[in-house]
Amino acid sequence: MRPLFSKYEAIGKILLLPLDVIDPNPMQPRKTFDEEYIEELSRSIDENGLLQPITVRKKRDGRFELVAGECRLRAVKMLEWQDIPAIASEMDDQKSAVLAVIENLQRKNLSYFEEAQAYATLMDRWNLTQQQLAEQLGKSQSAVANKLRLLRFPPDIRDVFLKGNLTERHARALLKLLDQPCFIHAVKYVIGNRLNVSQTEEYVEKRLEPTPAKSRLWVVKDLRIFLNTVEKAVSTMKEAGIPAVTDRTEDQNFIEYRVKIPKEAAYKPIVLPGYKNSSS
Repeated sequence: MRPLFSKYEAIGKILLLPLDVIDPNPMQPRKTFDEEYIEELSRSIDENGLLQPITVRKKRDGRFELVAGECRLRAVKMLEWQDIPAIASEMDDQKSAVLAVIENLQRKNLSYFEEAQAYATLMDRWNLTQQQLAEQLGKSQSAVANKLRLLRFPPDIRDVFLKGNLTERHARALLKLLDQPCFIHAVKYVIGNRLNVSQTEEYVEKRLEPTPAKSRLWVVKDLRIFLNTVEKAVSTMKEAGIPAVTDRTEDQNFIEYRVKIPKEAAYKPIVLPGYKNSSS
């Protein structure tokens, strides 16, 4: 079945464009396409016609750039059509890129990692803040921030998540373990045991619990450490004016260390260097 429009002419803002004058959108956020879905869409278009035109914008060289409708365009090409109905809109590069993201979001065509990367690309290319991007996408700033955090996962891990059918909520839970040595094991465990989101969150929290410190019994085998400590204490008393006397004896079974302090000195007020006794 041919398109609903029969000739290449403008009808308001709708054009019947030859496929060979339409260039792809360089800011297309979607990187992978489900070929099975494209085939189903082409069969539907062949049977019922193209019910919604694609959206394009005119370029300075007279050609057109696709803004929205990548899957429809691919399906039409599969049917070997020569032209396609298109809505021609005037917009700048930034608006074109934002609309490409919005269309994919509305159709749920993007993986959560593709969506996060699209956000980062838009912010970087046009120097947008999270709040500015959120306003253009019709989302909250916190939603944008949470999505961008997913980019902490390296590309190879992202592929593992998607192939393992982990959802965005799985990814957010596992993000807490990213810097932990157990991260790779945790990912394999969640996928291998097919944990749901709630189970994954519980598993992650258990892995984050601090390991109880084992009590240590310090054993000092060298007696000289203890004796040096005693001698240092005696030396401190002597510096403070207490005439302590030490006596050490040793026999076959014991080492005896005595510290004698004159009783008069023991109860005498001590005056530290640099300070005056308050009674003087």
